[in-house]
Amino acid sequence: MAKPTARYAYEGLSRVLHEKARLSIMTSLMSRPEGLVFNDLKSLCALTDGNLNRHILVLHEAGLVEVWKGSDKGRAQTLYRLTKTGRQRFVEYLGELEKVIQDALAAPRVAGSKARAVVPDVPPGWVPA
Repeated sequence: MAKPTARYAYEGLSRVLHEKARLSIMTSLMSRPEGLVFNDLKSLCALTDGNLNRHILVLHEAGLVEVWKGSDKGRAQTLYRLTKTGRQRFVEYLGELEKVIQDALAAPRVAGSKARAVVPDVPPGWVPA
């Protein structure tokens, strides 16, 4: 007997990218190919200095984000950008999220309503836990 396929396993969802703060960082950097300096990225993602540093380290070690050091008017600056691999992996990740959305919205709908899915009746003999 053939094994059932894991239709809803979504193997393309990466733990590195699926964390809320890292998803925010990746989205911010995806929308700004020129990169973002530390304070701008921190502000866009509503993160503390420590949280941003910790999540950037994970993304950098995974080869998804590159870190550039420089200065602006004598002040040290750090610039973050997506690597080519980071951009590619994030696009693939977004494609996997689109599959999740399509699957979730594929439930039968109430006639004349796009907003509410049909909730099937529970078979006789079943009670709430």
